[in-house]
Amino acid sequence: MSSALGGDDGPSLRIDTSRPHPARMYDYFLGGKDNYEVDQAAAEQFIKAAPEVRAAVRANRSFMHRAVRHVVAEGGVRQILDIGTGLPTEPNVHQIARAVAPGTRVAYVDNDPIVSTHSMTLVDDAADTSVVLADLRDPRAVLDHPDVRRVIDFDRPVALLLVAVLHFVTEAEDPDAVVAELRDALPTGSYLVLSHATGDLHEDGRKDAAAVYKGATASMNPRGHARVLDFFGDFTLLDPGLVLVPQWRPDEPPAPDTPPIGIYGAVARKDG
Repeated sequence: MSSALGGDDGPSLRIDTSRPHPARMYDYFLGGKDNYEVDQAAAEQFIKAAPEVRAAVRANRSFMHRAVRHVVAEGGVRQILDIGTGLPTEPNVHQIARAVAPGTRVAYVDNDPIVSTHSMTLVDDAADTSVVLADLRDPRAVLDHPDVRRVIDFDRPVALLLVAVLHFVTEAEDPDAVVAELRDALPTGSYLVLSHATGDLHEDGRKDAAAVYKGATASMNPRGHARVLDFFGDFTLLDPGLVLVPQWRPDEPPAPDTPPIGIYGAVARKDG
């Protein structure tokens, strides 16, 4: 799943191919080609422990599509800060948003240099889009980055996307403080779009699958419904609240043979 996490000293410009990276594993799950043998081996190990993962990442991406369309079309937001963007997969956030409202400004943030490199090749409007190498665990550095500030005006409503990234932040790294600092930077009328892996649906908690990430650049930390709900703080959840991602305002009913998807998702608004 996507990630905007670097090492202990923050993101490096060097592409680390010695260990799997969550963004490149996510790309492999989606059928992409921007990954290395080390990512492919870890991803295959994960698939053995959680065979529904490919359906899950597709469902998560579909949730993101629907959420972005909503915050732009119904919420009127014209600025998006996407942290943990992952490797480009069409349609990308700026394409989804601009299909609804041309000129929507988007700042992409990820810690993997390969993500930045590939994302930059897709930027079709440098004035309205930026690609930033930064670490989610240092939210102040993200918020103050000049290429974020160039695109995002924090005096106007912003849609903050934390899609399939917070489960790569350990409790010791204080995800509550990370998200709180990001929420606090948003003005009234902003939105938080968040999805997060959970072990709630499976008896084994998918612990064997999560353990695959122990050898990666970031560990996986699935969390329960109540714990994920904490990340929204005092934001107002839009209906239907925090639900499994296929259940968030689906365009059509899920197929009968759809496996259980262990990812929660929600969209919330910052009211005055």
